[in-house]
Amino acid sequence: MRLRRISGFRHCSHVFLQGIGRIIASGGMKSPLRRSLTTLSLVFVIFFNVSGGAFTTESLIVTAGPGLGLLILVLIPLVWSLPETLIVAELASMLPEEGGYYRWVYRAFGPFVAFQNGWLTWMYSLVDMAIYPVLFNQYLAFFMPGMSTAARWVVSLVVIWTATAINLRGAGRVGRASVVTGSFILVTFLLLALAAIPRIDHVPWEPFAKPGANGLGGLGVGLSIALWNYIGWDNASTVQGEVVDARRSYPRALAVALPLIALGYLVPLTATLGASDWTKWQEGGWPDIARMSAGSFGELLAVCLAIAGMLSAVSLFNALLLAYSRIPFAMAGDGLLPGALGRLDRRGTPRNAILVSAICYSAFALLSFGYLVVADVLLYSLALFLEFAALIAIRIKEPELRGTFRIPLGTGGVVALALLPVVVLLVVTTIEISGGGYGAPAIGAALAAAALGPGVYWLIRRRLNVQGETG
Repeated sequence: MRLRRISGFRHCSHVFLQGIGRIIASGGMKSPLRRSLTTLSLVFVIFFNVSGGAFTTESLIVTAGPGLGLLILVLIPLVWSLPETLIVAELASMLPEEGGYYRWVYRAFGPFVAFQNGWLTWMYSLVDMAIYPVLFNQYLAFFMPGMSTAARWVVSLVVIWTATAINLRGAGRVGRASVVTGSFILVTFLLLALAAIPRIDHVPWEPFAKPGANGLGGLGVGLSIALWNYIGWDNASTVQGEVVDARRSYPRALAVALPLIALGYLVPLTATLGASDWTKWQEGGWPDIARMSAGSFGELLAVCLAIAGMLSAVSLFNALLLAYSRIPFAMAGDGLLPGALGRLDRRGTPRNAILVSAICYSAFALLSFGYLVVADVLLYSLALFLEFAALIAIRIKEPELRGTFRIPLGTGGVVALALLPVVVLLVVTTIEISGGGYGAPAIGAALAAAALGPGVYWLIRRRLNVQGETG
């Protein structure tokens, strides 16, 4: 059986590589980027780049306990998200370019460091994008329990390529789809909270910690889940070349999205924790939570939440594919990747970059959620800290460069602001390593992937230079 699996994996890998080769070799029409994302669309693209609803927060409660879980979800926006959104807002208004954070790092430090930022983005995107087909299958199981591994794999591919088809229609189509599905998800969780409030019969945050929790290991995984639910504020910056009035729209969208997402977690969690027995919660269990806490509306809301869970998974993949695919597109434009990835089709959409991204993501579905989250958070944070450093460097080198939004702090104050998330990551990483379990191996794998970046840079530059000389 194991030999057949290895053979099947090799065959799939060969098919993926063939597909990538054909796409890179293909041509494309050069058309201008189209500014089709409005501020409202951008709010919901950011919503899905970061959150997608309260899904997976039940895993935090199960891992850490009610009080500790809620406390973590209150503190993380203050010490992690607020500094990040302020720094991202200043950079986005200062340099509203397609490629977003990759362009910011390039301007501050040049092509080598910018490539490392792009490489880290691709490494964590491979991890990140594998999570959403898993989530889709969790909620599909509400309607179709007992699916085989092969069936889940097929469903995962359907999720990936449905989102790909939407992306190929352009950023505006992704934005409109995000508004519709995001509104449905938020309203569904709000209705659940309203139905649960009359049934609250105990304090939601007791007990504070999970009795007999897995020590530091459990706390580390819980913190990683919470961080994962609050990362991604910079992701949509990569499509700023497709946003209407990008210089103003991105800071405004961040100002709306941060409280929207924070309340989207805390409101349904607090209400349902007070109206149900949290010890019966489980990962992917929001339909069951609705049955426990919403009384006569429980069954209807359970169905709605299962549908919302599937829509969230597709929309997360959809919005993130939009953001991540612009990195190879921008890097190709700078000569750091094959030029075909930087071509646009007749709709002004980077078709080749989208298709290559989707092929790569198809190979990573159905991995362990906990393992994925730990590696995802670390790789994302390493890329994010390069962006923080970029703002500090640009402020020093180009003090006259300003956008419509500027953090009302001097350079020293910005450094202190940027250090808050760094300290948070160091604490979480230390807990993960000390706690054992799959946290430490995931961290090791993430660091190994990051360490490959410099070598990959020199190999690609050498290969592209050789091709340029022979061409």
